[in-house]
Amino acid sequence: MAARDPYSVLGVPKDADAAAIKKAFRAKARTAHPDSNPNDPKAEERFKEINKAYGIVGDPDKRARFDRGEIDAEGNEAAAAFGGGRRGPGAGFGGGAGFGGGRGGFSFEDIFGDPESFNDILRGQGGGGRRPARGANSSYTLRVSFLEALNGATKRVGLTNGKTLDVRIPPGSESGKVLRLKGQGMPGAAGAGDALIEIQVDEHPLFKQRDHDIVFDLPITLKEAVLGAKIAAPTPHGPVTLTIPKGSSSGKQLRLRGKGATFTNPGDSLPRHGDLLVTLVIVIPEHDPALQAFAEAWTPAGAEDPRKGLV
Repeated sequence: MAARDPYSVLGVPKDADAAAIKKAFRAKARTAHPDSNPNDPKAEERFKEINKAYGIVGDPDKRARFDRGEIDAEGNEAAAAFGGGRRGPGAGFGGGAGFGGGRGGFSFEDIFGDPESFNDILRGQGGGGRRPARGANSSYTLRVSFLEALNGATKRVGLTNGKTLDVRIPPGSESGKVLRLKGQGMPGAAGAGDALIEIQVDEHPLFKQRDHDIVFDLPITLKEAVLGAKIAAPTPHGPVTLTIPKGSSSGKQLRLRGKGATFTNPGDSLPRHGDLLVTLVIVIPEHDPALQAFAEAWTPAGAEDPRKGLV
């Protein structure tokens, strides 16, 4: 039976670009791989068909020749153009279009990107056929508090394999970070898969993270704003004494260096720390007769209208 049109096999239009073709190939190959379908006898046939299709349209030269009608969906030279049915190089599964092949070949990275991300279902095609597969990876979600993620913590996690492990949360972890525990996934003939722990960080009622900095609003009294003061202020690392400058207005921002989130840039030998940005917010009491009387009698000395130029 003649091979199906490779564009139809991959589910892409004929004008699809190379990136779209590779993306479709990866998605199809992941789903159809025989190790992912151990009880489906037709899985290997579908997987070979997908490989063959990508071997044609995934190679720029072969794709151009196929589009011009010079080769067919099997990679054979078209009889009408060359007068024969000779099979071209690389046709079929295991040739130049297969794993580890020559020009036009593709690797596990073509299908799966990082092979470690899918080592629960892939273990090669060569040598003596399919090798025993490792067990599947197990995925978990671990909720941690804002301060646990910021400062680092150790959390106890119960796994589906019956084990209970203490998992170290690195300082500066953010939501979406995945911790990999080698060999703690599902059992398999070639060893257990991995446990993938995705971190979810709960919100904090006071602190917010902005890149590597931590920001929060600090309420102060009118007297502290006018006269200045030294007050106790919270930080993610414990309370500190904060100096409020005289004449501070609401919205004034104070920076405490090194009191933010922990992070490491590529090439750094030691971790770095962001800053803590404190925004002052003046709180006026709702009912204070003395303050009201003072405000009514008070005439600011040389003060300009703070809204000048706005309207």
